[in-house]
Amino acid sequence: MHPITHAKSRPDHPAVIMAGSGERLSYAEMDALANRMARLLRRLGLAPGDAFGLLMENRLEYLPLAWASQRIGTVLVPISTHLTASEVAYILEDSGSRVLVTSARFGDLARDVCGMGAGETVQAIVMDAAEEDPRAAGPMLAEQSAEPLPDPVAGYEMLYSSGTTGRPKGIRPVAPPDPDPLVAGPLVMLVAGGFGFPADGSCVYLSPGPLYHAAPLRWAMTVHRLGGTVVVMERFDAEGALAAIERHRVNSSQWVPTHFVRLLKLPEEVRHRYDLSSHARAVHAAAPCPVEVKREMIAWWGPILLEYYAGSEGNGMTLINSADWLEHPGSVGRAIYGTLHICDEQGAELPAGETGLVYWDAPQPFAYHNDAAKTAAVTHPQGWTTLGDIGRVDADGFLTLTDRQSHMIISGGVNIYPQEIENHLVGHPAVVDAAVIGVPDPEMGEQVVAVVQPADPGARAEELGRELEKWLAPRLARYKMPRRYEVRAQLPREANGKLYKHRLKAEFAARAGGAGG
Repeated sequence: MHPITHAKSRPDHPAVIMAGSGERLSYAEMDALANRMARLLRRLGLAPGDAFGLLMENRLEYLPLAWASQRIGTVLVPISTHLTASEVAYILEDSGSRVLVTSARFGDLARDVCGMGAGETVQAIVMDAAEEDPRAAGPMLAEQSAEPLPDPVAGYEMLYSSGTTGRPKGIRPVAPPDPDPLVAGPLVMLVAGGFGFPADGSCVYLSPGPLYHAAPLRWAMTVHRLGGTVVVMERFDAEGALAAIERHRVNSSQWVPTHFVRLLKLPEEVRHRYDLSSHARAVHAAAPCPVEVKREMIAWWGPILLEYYAGSEGNGMTLINSADWLEHPGSVGRAIYGTLHICDEQGAELPAGETGLVYWDAPQPFAYHNDAAKTAAVTHPQGWTTLGDIGRVDADGFLTLTDRQSHMIISGGVNIYPQEIENHLVGHPAVVDAAVIGVPDPEMGEQVVAVVQPADPGARAEELGRELEKWLAPRLARYKMPRRYEVRAQLPREANGKLYKHRLKAEFAARAGGAGG
């Protein structure tokens, strides 16, 4: 179960289709391109265990690059396309990446990155640059053979998740992957088994999210192991997603709740304009899905929704189908990978129905790259690990998540860590103290709100907000920027310095409730 074998047995079967442009690669074409890319990465000096960054929008070359890494044993580091140059430079330096593969769209940013801290050791390669550009990948790829490598070695991805101080941290497996690239991991069996994805090559999978995220990348690569077709949306568009399902006879897909919200906001005539009869399973995760939103989606698409709970850490997974969810609304399902434990603040395991910190007895251990302290902080004395979520498991084994141990904000399915934003805010001379919280948002799940204590007690929120926006713009990715600023004479801190964010969140919730009557 690997694209290498499918390229031999079904060379003309479509492997990748770009939903917007219609560009496509057959399995034979993807195999040849992955071989050329693998040889180029080797020529650039990458050996097994070496890392390289991939900063690129959803485009035809993304998945072949991922498979190229899988043939030479390298560590693929997908990077969000929303990050600033300094944020990208940090990830490259922290991961030890020696090469940055990007596209012309990010050519200028790549040039800025290579002029920063680790710039002298990072070489940028631009996939679609003009031939006269010395960074252009085209001429270099043309020089490489498309023949299979005689000594393929499997690699792995290291995805970055924010650390305790807001700095992103790479997530890496403790045990190295099987070096044989043809060996399928446990996710392949789960997708074909528990999620019911066709394993006979008939899967047509719609990927509406950015491939630099863990779920879109890993699910797409799993579909390739199953011999299916991955339909990649260049960017999410609600009506465009429906059109893609109809046009390509999509039978499987993966979403975040924000996609559902935007789909449900389409006019009725648009929602029912497209033939969705081929659509047999719609998987969703990444953020809590409002109960009413999910009810509406099941009413529209039928009982084809499958929800799971997991993290980039890969330490466990739950699954719930539509029928079970309707009986247990709000649940994220029962464990299908790893063993669940609910513990109190002292680490003692709690009985069914009690609420506490969710731990996983992980089949595959992981560690945070260059952050032993964070790894230790999420590890139970029994060796179990947590993603920081609070929840309860009922007598039937269904997990319901109720809160987060941290104050992480999830907006549009993307994790945003307040500490990083707060650190930048308090660096402004006009700010004495700052708290960043997530408040409910009907479309994005949560929106980022900054509550600041100004140095000038008479400062107006509107004017200060404009000034802080200019301050943060070069320091933060756009999706992390606060959408609202409010001022307070003093923030609710304990004498020991602890900030009681729950008081601020309760205040905003009460105001929202009052506004709604």
